[in-house]
This record gives sequence, structure tokens and C-alpha cells, in this order.
Amino acid sequence: MAGHSHFANIMHKKGRVDAKRGKTFSKISRLIMAAVRVGGPKPEDNPRLSLIIDKARAANMPKDTIKRAIDKASGVGAVGDYTELTYEGYGPNGVAILIEVLTDNRNRTNTDLNIIFNKNGGSMGQSGSVSYLFERKGEIEILADQTNEDQLFEVAVEAGAEDVSLEAEAGDEPFFLVTCDVPSFEPVRKAIAAAGLTPRRADLTMVPTTLIEADEATARKVMKLQSLFEDNDDVQAVTTNLDVSPEVAAKLAAE
Repeated sequence: MAGHSHFANIMHKKGRVDAKRGKTFSKISRLIMAAVRVGGPKPEDNPRLSLIIDKARAANMPKDTIKRAIDKASGVGAVGDYTELTYEGYGPNGVAILIEVLTDNRNRTNTDLNIIFNKNGGSMGQSGSVSYLFERKGEIEILADQTNEDQLFEVAVEAGAEDVSLEAEAGDEPFFLVTCDVPSFEPVRKAIAAAGLTPRRADLTMVPTTLIEADEATARKVMKLQSLFEDNDDVQAVTTNLDVSPEVAAKLAAE
């Protein structure tokens, strides 16, 4: 595998900056509540909740805030019923976009996302219009100064990982990207932790099976569109099949 697209790396970096600013706390709280509703309030018995709590800690979410979200979903305080949905559409120049949401009001979310698409050179598609261009994978990022590729490859592949690649993006610290299928995600994550390594990011996420390389102008338009979607409280993740050259990536990363 060739690793991540340059554009995806830039957007993940932006997401880390937003997390440090506390922008993701309300979204993570929703994820915690949804996970508790499905699998119960104990992380040791609920792998999905355990993963989200790790994400909350990585975003420096206070322990009390995490506990409040768990308590609300467990019946200690009122909480709305959230539904997980995936929206599909097209951005500028036909770039495919998948938007994963967690909402308590489908009509509101549908209207909000439609407006963002229509005002920014995109269009919402029907179910199945672009989802065939993506597949769900486990992704784990580990900063390169923690280990070397041979050691990590041995640990990760033994536990079921498909690949380990070194990613080096302008303006970011070099890191290893471990990819795996969904059933192998928890075993791989646990094996990496048992090896004394601390992931910077660990997610089950949609990844494109084919990429469209675009020029700087298109990349900027798609970046703006993706940022607008991510600013919506109902949106949990946005994935595109856009890629850019290393030169364009360096320009975007420097801003």
C-alpha cells in the first residue's frame, strides 16, 4: 500500500489542532453516549467506548466531561437519541465526499449539509453514489521517534495488520501509519499498546480505494468544503478521495 494521501494527512493535522483548541469535545461526548447506549458504560466490556475514551484523552478532554457523557447515556440525566448516518456527495471537480454524522434531528442535518454543498460548488448524492469508492479500515498513527519500521512491522503484522508505512508530510512530524481490516483493529491496537507504543491516532475510518489528484485551486476549494462540514456539530468525520502533489501539500500545510 502507498499510505495516506497527502491531502488526508493535512486534514488530520488540522483535526489535531482543532482538538487541542477544544473544538471536538461536544462531538466526542456524542460518540461516548452513542457507544454507551449500544455496548454499555464499562470500557473493558465495550471496545467501541474504550476507543472513543482514548480519543477523548488524546484531545485533552477532562475526566469529568467524559464521566458526564457516560452517566447521561447510562440514565443519569437526560440525553437525546442519536442516529448514525452517512451522507454522500460530490465536491468541486467531482471529488467524492463521504460524511459520517451522529444526529438527533435528521431533517436539520440534511438541510444543513445540503446548504453547505450547494453554496460551495458541491452537490449531495444518493445513497451508494460514491460509497463504493471507499472502504472501512483501521488506522493507527505512531510517531516515528517511538520505534523503527522493522520492529513496528513485526508487532503489527503478527497481530493482523495489513501494512505499515512511513509518512512524512511538510510541517508535521514523521509517523508510521498502520492499516488493518476492521476485525483486526482491536488486536492490532492492543499489540501496539503491549509493545509500549502510544498511538497519536487510532480510528476505524473510511478510506478511498482510488484517489483523484487535483491542482492547488481545487484542493483549496475541497479543503474549505471539508472544514465547513467538520464545523457542523452533527458531523463526526469527513473523507474525500482527493490527493495532491507533495508540492501542493507543502503549501497547504504551511498555512
